[in-house]
Amino acid sequence: MTNGDIVIVGGGHAGAQCAAALRQYGYTGAMAILTDERDAPYERPPLSKDFLNGVKTFDQMLLQPLAFWADKQIDVHYGQRVESVDAARHEITCANGECHGYRKLIWATGGRARRLHCEGSTLEGLHVVRTRADVDGIRAELGNVEHVVVIGGGFIGLEAAASLRKLGKRVTIVEALDRVLARVTGQALSSFIEDAHRAQGTQIVLSAKVASLAGERGRVREVVLHDGARLRADLVIVGVGIEPAIEPLRAAGAHAENGLVVDASCRTTLDDIYAIGDCARQSHAFAGGAAIRLESVQNAVEQAALVASHITGRAPAKPSVPWFWSTQHDLRIQMAGLSAGHDDFVIRGSREAKAFSIAYLKDGVFVALDAVNATKDFVQAKAIIAKGIRPERAALADPGVPLNSFV
Repeated sequence: MTNGDIVIVGGGHAGAQCAAALRQYGYTGAMAILTDERDAPYERPPLSKDFLNGVKTFDQMLLQPLAFWADKQIDVHYGQRVESVDAARHEITCANGECHGYRKLIWATGGRARRLHCEGSTLEGLHVVRTRADVDGIRAELGNVEHVVVIGGGFIGLEAAASLRKLGKRVTIVEALDRVLARVTGQALSSFIEDAHRAQGTQIVLSAKVASLAGERGRVREVVLHDGARLRADLVIVGVGIEPAIEPLRAAGAHAENGLVVDASCRTTLDDIYAIGDCARQSHAFAGGAAIRLESVQNAVEQAALVASHITGRAPAKPSVPWFWSTQHDLRIQMAGLSAGHDDFVIRGSREAKAFSIAYLKDGVFVALDAVNATKDFVQAKAIIAKGIRPERAALADPGVPLNSFV
C-alpha cells in the first residue's frame, strides 16, 4: 500500500487544478492524483469542438506540460479506478487491487456520460463524448460515415453536431424536450440556436424520444423514434447528460443527493474527505442559496482553489458569478449568472446580425445574461449580477447603453 498526505481522485480540471493550487499555496506534503484515464490531465471542452473536428491536437489540450507534475512532486497514477473507500481507516482500494492511504482525500471524479438503455443500445457505432478515448473512437469511424444522429440538444450535442457539419457529415439532432438547451436558457436563445443550426444544414427533431436502434451486422443503421419515424444513422452520438461518479463514497456513507453534498469548504459528510467539480452539490449564493451541481470549468477551478485554501489555512476567495461558454459554427455563446426562475427578459442588439445578448430579470433584479458574439456585454454583466442591481428596463434594452453604466 502507498501512503500520501493528500490523494486526489480524478484527473480532470478540478483535480489537476487542486493539486496545482496546493503547491502554489505552499503545501509541501506528499500528493498523488489517481485517474482512470491513460492521459495526463487535459481540457475537456475542446473534445466536442476543436478536437473532434481536428483543429486542435491533443497536446494542445494538456492542462500543464508533462514535466510539470514531476517538477511539482505530484505523483500521477494512470489507469486507476477507485472501487472502494474505507473512511474510518483512511484507505482507498482500486480495481487493480492497489491500496492507497491518505490523510486528506479530494474526490474530483466528475461524472459518467449517460447511455441509452433500449433495444439496439449495444450495437457498434454508438458513442458518447466525455473523454479523449471517446472522441478518438468517433474520429476513427468517420471515414465510413455519412449520416450522424445526435441524441440530445444540450451543449455537448449541439457542439458535436456543429463539428460534424464542419466535416461534411449529414447531421440530425433528436431532442426529447420542445426546444434545445431547455434546461439552461430561455426560449429566445433556444429558438435562435435552432435556426442557426438549421441554416447550416442540420435537421432538428424536437419533442422526440428514441424507441430503439436498428442495426445491420452488429452496427447501428437507424434510430427509431416513438412515433415510428426512422432516421438513417451510420453513427450515433448520445449527449444526454452525465451522472455523478460517486458510488465508492456513497457506499462509504457520504451524504449524496444528485451529487456529493458538501459544505461551504467543499467537505463531505465523511471526515477528511472533500468533493469538487461536477460531482459536488453545494449551496450557491447565485442560486438563492439552493444546493446545486454546476457542471462548468469555472466552478471546478473555483472549488479546487477553495479546498486548497482550506487545507493550507488561507482565507477563501469570495464566490464569483457563475459563467459558461460554447462555440457552435460562427457563434460564440457566453453565459453569466443562473437564469433559472427568471420572470422577465430583455434582448439587446440584433439577432439578425448574430450579435446580441439577453438579460434575465427576477423581481426586477438582473440575475443572468446570455451573450451571442457580444463579449463586452458578457464581461460587464458579471458586475451587475454580483451586486444584485435593478436596472431601468428601457435603458437595459438599448444596446447603445453600456451595461457597466448600471453599476
